[in-house]
Amino acid sequence: MSLDRTPPARNTTTAPRRLPRFSVPRGLLAGTLVAAALVWGPYVLIPRSSLLSAQIQTGIYLGLLLLTICSRRAKVLAVRILQRYTLNPLFRLLLTIGVNPFGLAILETRGRLSGKTRRVPVGNGRKGDSFWIIAEHGSRAGWVRNIQYDPRVRVRLRIGLRYRWVPGIATIRPDEDALARQRKVIAWHPLRALNAVNVRVLGADLLAVHVKLHLDGAPAGETAPPAGTTAAQPGTPALAYTRN
Repeated sequence: MSLDRTPPARNTTTAPRRLPRFSVPRGLLAGTLVAAALVWGPYVLIPRSSLLSAQIQTGIYLGLLLLTICSRRAKVLAVRILQRYTLNPLFRLLLTIGVNPFGLAILETRGRLSGKTRRVPVGNGRKGDSFWIIAEHGSRAGWVRNIQYDPRVRVRLRIGLRYRWVPGIATIRPDEDALARQRKVIAWHPLRALNAVNVRVLGADLLAVHVKLHLDGAPAGETAPPAGTTAAQPGTPALAYTRN
């Protein structure tokens, strides 16, 4: 009679690593502190500034911070509502009268479901024929999903003394350090720092997106819309903001 002394095989399968239930995205805390400093700085330096206004804005920033820690999905939903009904109408008004104090550009994509033109204001991260965007909601952003479906885009930005539409090909860069790229964008133009703070405060999962611009026009057919869809003409003002 023989005894089998072979030890039982061990289960070498590694269980998937779980993310912490409560976590703070990189850059969010620093962005919140800078935003709060921008709120309280004028209150301290400018006589008769509104204390209530500073307190309300600080409360909003802290609320967004706590919401991000507890539920990033809820944060994205809340910010989308804020942008759709508050911020985007303001940007539409400013651009209608020819004012662009935040240095924004307009990104035009093709709706992955509807096939229609979709436009959204984004930070101006242009350097030469490269245009960088930091998506504040990562792959949850509708325009990012549109790019995954069709990378052909147009960007409306100022070239010289006038604004015009520039076609390009967008590429999502999940391996790019979004914060490092954002710092480079700020270095190109210090006035873009304000937009960077807003992206960090309002964002949940930052994602870098690169657009290769065709400043001299795209090759024939490259940016033609799919059959059965309509696209805005190059001279059409970018006033429709949707997040399909």
